[in-house]
Amino acid sequence: MMKQTVVSLLIVVLILAACAPNFEGEQEEAVVDDSTDESTDESAIIPKHNLSDETYRVLIDSNLSKARGVITNQISNRLDIDELEEGLRRHSKEVYDPETYYFQEGQYLTDDILYNWLTRYDENDQPNGLNPALTQEEGQSAEQAEKESPKYLSHILEQDYMKKSEDDVVELAGISIGIAMKSVYRFRIQQDDGTYSPYYEEEISETEMLKEAKSIAGEVVQRLRQMEGLENIPIRLAVYREADQNSLVPGEFVATTNVAGDSSSVGDWEDVQEEHVLFPTNYGENTYPDVSATLVDFEADVANYFPNYVSVIGKGFFQNGELRKLTVEIPVSFYGKAELIGFTQYVYGLVLNGFPDDYNVEINITSGDNQEALIVRDAGDEEGFVHIYD
Repeated sequence: MMKQTVVSLLIVVLILAACAPNFEGEQEEAVVDDSTDESTDESAIIPKHNLSDETYRVLIDSNLSKARGVITNQISNRLDIDELEEGLRRHSKEVYDPETYYFQEGQYLTDDILYNWLTRYDENDQPNGLNPALTQEEGQSAEQAEKESPKYLSHILEQDYMKKSEDDVVELAGISIGIAMKSVYRFRIQQDDGTYSPYYEEEISETEMLKEAKSIAGEVVQRLRQMEGLENIPIRLAVYREADQNSLVPGEFVATTNVAGDSSSVGDWEDVQEEHVLFPTNYGENTYPDVSATLVDFEADVANYFPNYVSVIGKGFFQNGELRKLTVEIPVSFYGKAELIGFTQYVYGLVLNGFPDDYNVEINITSGDNQEALIVRDAGDEEGFVHIYD
């Protein structure tokens, strides 16, 4: 009887083992060579699959960004933070193919280095500051001095792009540097009693900003070439112009260039024609009337089904004057799941029939602070994807 029980237990174990999911083989391990000292090499997990052909496989290891948290202290608009990071990856694809390169967060520009570089230049106290020195002439107010020498530079973002050699060593093969510049300089003045004045704002023209950015980029390249491991690495440079602090859409990249691995100087820049546009606005209606008209018709159709909705808010991403992605938010108050499902089905039909298929469309149906449903259709697809949240 005991022998029969043991056999039965073995059969159960074997059956369970056969049914258990097998997660092996979905990823691979490789050595990351991040310095000239082999003793500091570490292993990293390379995901077997990426999310799409247009995204990088991100190395999974202990090497998080050496400047974690700096970007949130330097850039106040969350939309700008996201666009700077995602947009720099987008522009990096032009030189670092996602099929052959892996992505890793920056490992060379630490938080100490960045805070040192992002300060104002001072010959004695801050000789590495990349923002202009502040000089106050006799008879000049502190406010005027700030306005005439604004802090142009907000942040420097580093992204590393790796390649795997034949002996499974992942090595740095290129880096991208995003130079984030202000469009509005916002500052306060410390008064005699130690308190601070209200905020002042000084607009910075794109021409003035770009001139300063190119000068800063040249100095950054010189400094990178002096760092161990970056002496002969190709560098992708991109200048980002931030939006206003309270803007509902992010800023945009305005210029890019490449520095070859055997060079320490920045050559010609290429203009980038990108912008994020909010609808409905006068600018959106006047600049992109076809897109604006499509959203007006869409809003009217939504109102026919659900007359007590708030409004339709659209955000378009344009490259070279062409719409690449349209994101729409529809805030509605629902009184039941069936009502939400019916409304989502109706909106999905509007998307398929009313929006051209030559750009990506994303519809977010919200209720209060909650996301209720998501509709996505990629450019060129006849059908889309719909998800209703529990």
